[in-house]
Amino acid sequence: MVRDNKTSDNSIRWIILAGELVALNAGLLVMSYVYKSMGNITTPHYKRLMLLMSLVYILCDIQSKHHIYDRFVRGDQLLRSFLLSTSLFVVLSLMVMWVFRWPLMTWDFMLPFYGFIFVFLCFYRWGLRQCIKWYRKRGRNSMSVIFIGNINVTSELYKTMESDSSTGFNVKGYFADEPRTNVTEKNYLGKPEEAIAYIEKHSLHQVFCLLPSSQNDLINKIMYSCAQNIVRYNHIPDAFNYQRHTMALELMDGTPVFCLHNEPLAMLGNRIIKRAFDLIASTIFLLTIFPFIYIIFGLLIKLSSPGPILFKQKRSGLNGKEFYCYKFRSMRVNVDSDSVQATKDDPRKTRIGEFMRKTSIDELPQFINVWLGDMSIVGPRPHMLKHTEQYSQLISSYMVRHFAKPGITGYAQVSGFRGETQELWQMEGRVKKDIWYIEHWTFALDIFIIWKTIYNAIHGEENAY
Repeated sequence: MVRDNKTSDNSIRWIILAGELVALNAGLLVMSYVYKSMGNITTPHYKRLMLLMSLVYILCDIQSKHHIYDRFVRGDQLLRSFLLSTSLFVVLSLMVMWVFRWPLMTWDFMLPFYGFIFVFLCFYRWGLRQCIKWYRKRGRNSMSVIFIGNINVTSELYKTMESDSSTGFNVKGYFADEPRTNVTEKNYLGKPEEAIAYIEKHSLHQVFCLLPSSQNDLINKIMYSCAQNIVRYNHIPDAFNYQRHTMALELMDGTPVFCLHNEPLAMLGNRIIKRAFDLIASTIFLLTIFPFIYIIFGLLIKLSSPGPILFKQKRSGLNGKEFYCYKFRSMRVNVDSDSVQATKDDPRKTRIGEFMRKTSIDELPQFINVWLGDMSIVGPRPHMLKHTEQYSQLISSYMVRHFAKPGITGYAQVSGFRGETQELWQMEGRVKKDIWYIEHWTFALDIFIIWKTIYNAIHGEENAY
């Protein structure tokens, strides 16, 4: 038996929070000497302000969903949580100061103060995240775990825990009917029924059980053994044996029901946020930068080969609905444009078309599609109708990518799945990334993908052709 490392995680959380409170009050203290508007504030008033600000900040931090000490957390989740908590802090602290009619509530004081706090916390949290990962890589704050059952279905989780020591998991091995070829065989510990004796003899923090419900008696014995030895028990449901997607647990009349493909954009509020951003960004772009790009590249396209400036093609959109997708024409007019993908040395491409494809400039007219509502700035890339018909027969989950609006750029594209799909595995990888995006959408994730797209366009991409 060992002490649960959740206690250690909580200790890390309070250390982090203490540092943030020190920074918060240090900012107030510095501002009190820098700005003359603080000159008439008495010390008791100032001390009460520090206390109130600290209480408001603690309240906002408690509301955070993701923390930098979490063992499995993405960068966009941390960014989203940070933006929400700091925004809430700004709103609540301003309300408190207004209610109590605090003399410090002047813009020449508040704007620099909030700016300092925001910048400091960004670097502070990023630095601490790296420190925590380094600390766990050295074997500290680690959790000893074992897996019981069909390890094949969680091989990615198992491999991540085993290979990435920064997560803080020490995988002792797994119990299964026989060793698995997709994981390290040396970590095979025995048959599932032998796990009970192992739990009783070794110091463990968590157990991940993947046994099917048909082995209910053995599952109950393992659960009892975990409870007796103060080991946290985690059960991965049978559904994961045949579905690897995010599932949401709902209670219907007291009965637990797993819902497949639970997408955040099914919520009206999230759709409003995404559409509002798309509409504002596309309007600004189309009224400012796009006219100049259209004139410059329109002239170059006309000089390169005869034909229209814009190329439009029917593609599959939200819920499989067809729409015309716009692009700058990068090829000579040809009869295969609706059926044959562009290749690396495609003779149909013009010289200016090669440059536009390499820098993704040919995609910019799709902001028109975004403004019209057929597309979003970020989403699964829309495929030509022939590919939709072809791959929907070859990949079982292919049509799931149409649960969201197609995008100018997408998570699959910034993850290496861009360009020609010569083999089936390439399209399978793209579809997998698209579905992951649909099931894990956040506004912060969209911002990250946009930033990565711009970065790739500037530095160039090997698969952009």
